[in-house]
Amino acid sequence: MDDPYDISKGGDAPSIPTTSPAQTAVDRAIADLRRGGMVILRHTTHRTAMMIQAAEMTTVESLRMLGRLTGSQPSLGLTLNRIAALKPQHADAPVQSVALPMTVDVDLVRRIVDPTTSIGGNAELRALSIIPERQGGLAESAIQLVKLSRLLPAVLFARATAVDVDRLANWSRDIGLLLVETGQVAVYPDLRAHRLVKAVDAVVPLADAEHARIVAFRPLDGGDEHVAIVIGEPDAGGPVLVRLHSQCLTGDLLGSLRCDCGDQLRGAISEIASHGAGILLYLAQEGRDIGLINKLRAYTLQDRGIDTVDANEQLGFDADERLYTPAAAMLRQLGVSHVRLLTNNPDKIAQLAATGIEVTERVSHVFPSNRHNEHYLQTKADRAGHLF
Repeated sequence: MDDPYDISKGGDAPSIPTTSPAQTAVDRAIADLRRGGMVILRHTTHRTAMMIQAAEMTTVESLRMLGRLTGSQPSLGLTLNRIAALKPQHADAPVQSVALPMTVDVDLVRRIVDPTTSIGGNAELRALSIIPERQGGLAESAIQLVKLSRLLPAVLFARATAVDVDRLANWSRDIGLLLVETGQVAVYPDLRAHRLVKAVDAVVPLADAEHARIVAFRPLDGGDEHVAIVIGEPDAGGPVLVRLHSQCLTGDLLGSLRCDCGDQLRGAISEIASHGAGILLYLAQEGRDIGLINKLRAYTLQDRGIDTVDANEQLGFDADERLYTPAAAMLRQLGVSHVRLLTNNPDKIAQLAATGIEVTERVSHVFPSNRHNEHYLQTKADRAGHLF
């Protein structure tokens, strides 16, 4: 039987239908979770379901509602990285759940999921019961969904034991909650990339590159917008000088000294302009794609003495959550298949190559450190393999 969420047969983005049930469902679920709402998540093949809420949005009423509507005691789903920060001896499954006590309070939930708050005493931690969750199961899909929402990767859930799975569509409609499938969540990142289309192309002279234009892309169903800064007239027939730059509000716009993002952005524009032609892709991937608020939470943890990798992982994320399938889709629509890549990050090279974009050369992209970011840059070299 064909997979109803298989997107491998899709062609170039402009030929793809303008509606996608999978993308629409997940987009709506993201919006509901970000405003503190709940959704029903049903496993596409396992015939199981749960009601979920982003854990950082937990309220007294939502705890009661989860138990009342599902007939199950609420639990917390956490990533391996978050569990490792709480109880390292239990860090042995990609996603695990914490069985919440009957008298659970909202403050306990927040202390468990958010390391920027105090976790409390060791006795409180020892009392938590950690349960490994099935790989590829509902809890793992729920974590992916809250990650897509740019919220902390922790989910409050209760299994829908009181409802027949075959009646879930009617039940979710009766209680006013969205029903989304794990299969829809799984294909969503690639679906967004494959459905990116050019929205507008405008001439925008820049201070360091007067002959520039901006090509904006967005998915057909909405979602994150990415832009390409096209400088000069790149020759698509040969390798094009390209920079993949992830959005950084603090570094790009405010001139933060905690990172080198602002230097890399302006330096790349200048380098491409000096070369004569090239493309900078400005990608909506704030904080290595954990979002602005979570990036600032990571900064809070770094101020307590941990490095940038451990900070992301203590929040429950991977060290780097970015995918470069959107970048590859944009390059293809710009007619580019061979690039000279301005980067210090080997992962960018590997991910682009995996999409079929040939990286013919890595062009070093290094800038002087300062006393605020020298440890950050050293960590990127030592632990993330960046080439300086």
